[in-house]
Amino acid sequence: MTALRTPPSEPSNGWLFVYAPGAGSSNDDRFGLYAARSLAGLGFTTVRFQFPYMEVGKRRPDRNAVLEAAWLAVIEEVRTDGLRLVAGGRSMGGRIASQVVAQGGAADALVLFAYPLHPPWNRSQQRALHFSSITCPTLFCSGTRDDFATPDELKVAADLVPRSNIRHLEEADHGFGTLKSSGRTSEDVWAEAVDTLAVWLPA
Repeated sequence: MTALRTPPSEPSNGWLFVYAPGAGSSNDDRFGLYAARSLAGLGFTTVRFQFPYMEVGKRRPDRNAVLEAAWLAVIEEVRTDGLRLVAGGRSMGGRIASQVVAQGGAADALVLFAYPLHPPWNRSQQRALHFSSITCPTLFCSGTRDDFATPDELKVAADLVPRSNIRHLEEADHGFGTLKSSGRTSEDVWAEAVDTLAVWLPA
């Protein structure tokens, strides 16, 4: 797998952010790149990686076990003495991170951007059954127009995580896109999400 490290451009704040993109994205994921560059100016080290199927140019995600093994391998490879590790990602990248952390993956915090509680076409599919096993502080950042998790659905699910917070990104959809009539741009949503992460993490 290819992983890209972005060092802090300011004195380190003691945090390493490890990020995985959504199912259809790679290391070229625009939100991930924006987050890495923005967080560098706040003292973060960031590592972004893509899953094995994307590495070889496939469109269909790997089996769940392979995705989890990839996350674990990255955590073990990049964890650095003196830096606390916050794991997370957007959509599927965050979902797999949450599963790994629930199983004991070594993370000091977890951030889930646009967590996909269910596909829009199948609201009965459960993707929060492991939440009660997550013990580290967890931040959810999702759009109010996200059809993979409505604000009400997200609150019910997040309440299963013992130490969770939610940030609702107004007018954003699952891909952090916005309607022109909202007066907001995707970049506005990205900035709000990244700023929320930076403020939320303990000093």
